[in-house]
Amino acid sequence: MIRSRPFRLGVVLAIAVVSLQALLIPLFAGPAANLEPRDLPIAVAGPPSATAALKAELVATHPGAFDIRTVPDAASADEGIRDRSVYGAIVLTPNDVVVHVTSAGSPAVAALLTQIAAAQGSAPVLDVIPTDPHDPRGAGLGAAFLPLAMTSLLAGALIFMLVAKRTARIAGLLSFGVLAGLVGAAVQQYWLSVLPGDYGSNAAAIGLIALAIAATVTGCGALLGRAGVAIAVVVVFLVGNALSAVAAAPELLPQPWGAVGHYLPIGAGATLLRSAAYFGGSGATAEAAALIAYVIGGLGLVLAGRRGLDPRPAGSEETPTARGTDRVPAAVDA
Repeated sequence: MIRSRPFRLGVVLAIAVVSLQALLIPLFAGPAANLEPRDLPIAVAGPPSATAALKAELVATHPGAFDIRTVPDAASADEGIRDRSVYGAIVLTPNDVVVHVTSAGSPAVAALLTQIAAAQGSAPVLDVIPTDPHDPRGAGLGAAFLPLAMTSLLAGALIFMLVAKRTARIAGLLSFGVLAGLVGAAVQQYWLSVLPGDYGSNAAAIGLIALAIAATVTGCGALLGRAGVAIAVVVVFLVGNALSAVAAAPELLPQPWGAVGHYLPIGAGATLLRSAAYFGGSGATAEAAALIAYVIGGLGLVLAGRRGLDPRPAGSEETPTARGTDRVPAAVDA
């Protein structure tokens, strides 16, 4: 009986891990295999009669794919691209059709609209806000989110497990957020040269992302213990990473999962950092508010939770006698 327990434990662990694998594969592979536009905001610009005809054609040939906004001219279309209200535009002129894209906003959407341009008879493509020349495919910015998320999760877990005072936990989290932003922006901007824009804005965005993730983990741990840390890791990292659409766009993922992932810390952070680096901060107000809410909620849980705290009153110190160790034996009378 006793010898059979390790065997049964091994089998149970194997079944549990394979079951987890069966859940994680569709979580990651499913969205990636089903990337297609779903109410993707784009603009059409030009004479009213021509734009109406083009809009009707797009609705007929791509049902449900686009949220089409009609604007009067190319300047208005580019303004919508710069403020991130649309991902691109099809601009009609008396002599030509020009497709405006922004690879900085989403390389995947830019490629999609370029395909539409080819379907329009090899229409020229104008990249209104391109990616950085040192990161032409936008891969560097997207790849940087994995180590950022992992180190933020690690910081949050370590602060919960090793720091036993509420105020010290908060100080540790705030210090981590500031340092992660300053160092992360410096590495991406000055070392790797994959992040353009203002250094201070990029550092603030990265720091907010890191603090949102770390505070969520520490707060869940303070409330629920190690189980809370595990729940935070699953939701923020496994689910959040799979649904983040860092290299794509939320509107390309199956819904409602694209919208869910967009407002988890990694998805919201990707939009915020792109906006800070390429768009002067435009188009990320809701995402910044979501990250601030994670920070406030996480810090609130740190203050409210009691798991892992030192039970001794502040300022008190245990003596060897109080701990019951290193006691000197009493003398024995002869």
